[in-house]
Amino acid sequence: MNKVTILTLFPESFEFLKTYGVIGKAIENKKLEINLVNIRDFSNDKHNHVDDTVYGGAAGMLIKPQVLYDALMSVKKQKSKVCYMSAAGKKLNQKLAIDFAEIKDLIIICGHYEGIDARITNHYVDYEISIGDYVLTGGEIPAMVLIDSMARFIEGVVGKRESLITDSHYNTLIQGDEYTKPRNFRGYMVPSELISGDHKRVDEWNRRSAIDKTRRVRPDLYEKFLREESKDGINQEN
Repeated sequence: MNKVTILTLFPESFEFLKTYGVIGKAIENKKLEINLVNIRDFSNDKHNHVDDTVYGGAAGMLIKPQVLYDALMSVKKQKSKVCYMSAAGKKLNQKLAIDFAEIKDLIIICGHYEGIDARITNHYVDYEISIGDYVLTGGEIPAMVLIDSMARFIEGVVGKRESLITDSHYNTLIQGDEYTKPRNFRGYMVPSELISGDHKRVDEWNRRSAIDKTRRVRPDLYEKFLREESKDGINQEN
């Protein structure tokens, strides 16, 4: 079982995950355990304050290091890995999601205000992860994105593991077009290859579709794909 512990000022925001789609099923089937820790419970202030002003006169407030340290040490074990959701972190991608699915005891810190004291990030955090080059008001939504993206790769969570390798970003290409019934929708037809019953034709069409859609929707990835194909061709010749 994979265990994810979330340190947050807003634990109630994660309650819906317990009944949400694949994650809810993973929790129900004991493939995933989610524990919530309220950072505010570790405040040593009579008013339960957890933040303070920033040295140097910068704007905003930071979560105090002692409060966060105490919260972290209350759950951290020797094999735990600690992830801080940060706009300055490494951008989350499919490969990272797969890597995080291998971590059996993951602790996620959700910052708020202007973030957290650098003595925590520099000395007690293993990963800083961002979900994009923009700033949100807190780390709760990014934490949910990380959990959702990684949970699908936990063994036994998704029934047909082979379906994961056709996902967008599993490799460089994004997923091609997909269709369901009816075959004719307002004059738009399902490609004949997909109803041919010929697995080779279907596989070839799916690859062509993935390449074409990547070219149209994500030209940056298409250029990367072309470079990889060219490199593979050179390696095969050698």
